[in-house]
Amino acid sequence: MKQSMTFIPTLREVPADADTKSHQLLLRAGFIRQNSSGVYSYLPLAKKVLQKIETIIREEMDNAGAVEMFMPALQQAELWQESGRWYSYGPELMRLNDRNDREFALGATHEEVITSLIRDEIKSYKRLPLALYQIQTKFRDEKRPRFGLLRGREFIMKDAYSFHSNFDSLDDVYQKMYNAYSAVFRRCGLNFRAVIADSGAMGGKDTHEFMVLSDIGEDTIAYSDSSDYAANIEMAPVTAEYEAKNEEPKSLEKVLTENQKTIEEVSSFLNTTQDNCIKSLVFKADDQYVLALVRGDFEINDIKLKNLLEASVVELASPAETKEILGCEIGSIGPVNVQKDLEIVADYSIKSIVNGVCGANEENYHFINVNPERDFKVSRFADLRFIQEGDASPDGNGLIKFAKGIEVGHVFKLGTRYSEAMNASFLDENGRSQSMIMGCYGIGVSRTLAAVAEQFNDENGLVWPANLAPYQVHVIPVNIKDEVQKELAEEIYQDLKLAGFEVLMDDRQERPGVKFADSDLIGIPVRITVGKKAAEGIVEMKVRQSGEIIEAEKSQVSQEITNLLTV
Repeated sequence: MKQSMTFIPTLREVPADADTKSHQLLLRAGFIRQNSSGVYSYLPLAKKVLQKIETIIREEMDNAGAVEMFMPALQQAELWQESGRWYSYGPELMRLNDRNDREFALGATHEEVITSLIRDEIKSYKRLPLALYQIQTKFRDEKRPRFGLLRGREFIMKDAYSFHSNFDSLDDVYQKMYNAYSAVFRRCGLNFRAVIADSGAMGGKDTHEFMVLSDIGEDTIAYSDSSDYAANIEMAPVTAEYEAKNEEPKSLEKVLTENQKTIEEVSSFLNTTQDNCIKSLVFKADDQYVLALVRGDFEINDIKLKNLLEASVVELASPAETKEILGCEIGSIGPVNVQKDLEIVADYSIKSIVNGVCGANEENYHFINVNPERDFKVSRFADLRFIQEGDASPDGNGLIKFAKGIEVGHVFKLGTRYSEAMNASFLDENGRSQSMIMGCYGIGVSRTLAAVAEQFNDENGLVWPANLAPYQVHVIPVNIKDEVQKELAEEIYQDLKLAGFEVLMDDRQERPGVKFADSDLIGIPVRITVGKKAAEGIVEMKVRQSGEIIEAEKSQVSQEITNLLTV
């Protein structure tokens, strides 16, 4: 492709609203342009990279036994109402009405559509298992789009769905998809981890996220320093054992703690340690309120709390709700003398507290010498806290460390979450009706492009892996007005195309410095400079990743390119 004939609008300056490396470079290198908040156009260079990522995905999906199809982005509200998600998915679901006032949603995901299709077409166990996938644009009305392609309102996704007659079959396909995803991200050259995760609004259980390691990641990964254990921090179990202090319980006493609200302030004021305090918070689990307790030096994990309570939604009660229930501000609440219909659940760490400190449910007062079971009753103890760095790894090997990650893929075992709600059933070997068992598997395609850009760059621009680069070779005649340079560059360009290479030739009438800067910015793996030795048939070849420079005669160029791209 001649550069004068394509569309690569590079920028010299970093856009003011681009706050991540991938966002800055994809804009500056002319890969994307923003149309509105969280909505982007993919320009020719980005489209070529996306096609290569999609090819890798298709190959690995085929190897896993999945078949490609394509479903509508415009989805009837009735399908979402059948599953119950029309009301629970939240404001991220883009909803609209047609001219007849019928309700629709722009597809954020396709569980409802695929379940309705399979429900209407497959009736026998003999047609199962079946795995189908698509690559399609998705829509989510993100409250705060940011980081360019990493969190947008319109994005490209590969979503796959599998249907089974038994859980052994689901386990088998789940593992194939897990392996396929690992292969996809390895082939993209990404430094990633597959981590245990929470299924969230998708429903189901047994799920893994594929996280690309990055300092700008929105998720925290808890991983072992001595094994391959890794989990989203929300899902990492705590296996710590807590020892109670060897001292006699003292009499409960209420003390004045004027203007002391936080654990740090209260513990300092009372000359005690944070681990001797009880942190108490009111949560709303669906339509019920619950008082959750954790040791003062820990934080309550709302995902673990949601799973313990088997709730669909768990959120922190507002200050107004908290005051209505307990009669005080958040900084003064505690578990002593609360109303009987307010359930109290506690992290295991609470069991070990002796003569501790908690709020007195009265402004400016706390209790000291608080002892669980004597002074308040807990209905259920469980692992309710976030794991911390330095905790023992849940698999028993090593200690936990933290890293930031960008989620690029997610695999779920949905079970019968959607098939039961939408009556997707089949007849088993005995002629009995059974709900289909489902799996769901997603890859953020445009997000993967951004994740590669985030990991593969330097101070001069992008540095694409050879198998993902928009072009493999960038041919640059230094002076397009020099007929010898122009002719040699054209010959090399045509020869490399005939040899099967993807070539971009910069035939623009621009200064050499502009051409070289743009070449580095775009990040094509090999640059061929046709310059002062053109009359001798010699060109300079530069490897973008390493900076290695070699000279080669025209007849050697094709072989040298092959050698450089296969290193």
